[in-house]
Amino acid sequence: MNFLYDLIAPLQSYLFENVILPVMHLFAMTAWADEIYDVIGDIFLGLFSMMIIFLLLRPLEAWIPVERWKDRKAVRVDVIYTLMMRSGLLPLMFFLLFDPLFTTLQTQMHMADIFSVQLEDIMPWLHSQVLLSFIFYVVIFDFFDYIRHRMQHRFEWWWGLHCIHHSQRQLSLWSDERNHIFDSFIKVAWFTLLAVLLGIPGGQFLIIVLMMKLVESLSHTNVGFNFGNIMSRVLVSPVFHRIHHGIGVGHEGKYYGCNFATLFPIWDIIFGTANFSKKIPATGIRDQLTSVNYGNGFIEQQVIGFKRMIRGQA
Repeated sequence: MNFLYDLIAPLQSYLFENVILPVMHLFAMTAWADEIYDVIGDIFLGLFSMMIIFLLLRPLEAWIPVERWKDRKAVRVDVIYTLMMRSGLLPLMFFLLFDPLFTTLQTQMHMADIFSVQLEDIMPWLHSQVLLSFIFYVVIFDFFDYIRHRMQHRFEWWWGLHCIHHSQRQLSLWSDERNHIFDSFIKVAWFTLLAVLLGIPGGQFLIIVLMMKLVESLSHTNVGFNFGNIMSRVLVSPVFHRIHHGIGVGHEGKYYGCNFATLFPIWDIIFGTANFSKKIPATGIRDQLTSVNYGNGFIEQQVIGFKRMIRGQA
């Protein structure tokens, strides 16, 4: 992680000192200088990871795609979502919204003698096992992300937002960030609250998020392969997650879908939501086959998602 920070530090410092800091002085925001500086670093890391993901995954999509599209117009809107999220526009909005709230929460917790439950305090031997500690945190975060994803499908108002993600008929490496802004707010709040409660170090938290983003981009990629009978039950594969997006299976049945895990299919196996079918379905939502419109452009999709959330529409 330090190696990556060393790569971006010169550009991060130049941008902050020559562009961001003067603007902060103008609006009397210098009290947030340290936090904004860190946000800029996170943005550069996000852009760097996006570049790596594109260079690794786009050739795979061109080489062994599940589907070949003559018109990639539907994919382009997902590129907009990704650029908004990874370029820092939305992360900065999230920071400005949530940082005061969670700073207040941490202060209130300390005043009430409520402290973070760190794994290292429960298992002191983890202090000398940094890698093992990190793995434990990854597993915990992935479990709670599985729970969050189940709720996105279970509660009708939340599905009203999440359906925008599922309405993509041309699933690709760009589709991971295709989310309603309110849904992204909830996700950021969910993970940040979990990080506060666990007291996870900022560096480890960022690595976990970047790792999850990498696997999520891979799992949305327009390729039809899994990792074999054994490894496909260890790590989420493109086929495993494509089934989650499949018409007729992605939001159907007793559990309102299947294959909810982000990293580890073990959660789906334990809770009975795993589907290891080798049949690769078309993606989308069943009612798209009739007359329901989920929007073609970014603004239209955001408006439709908001209206569906207000109506609590499943």
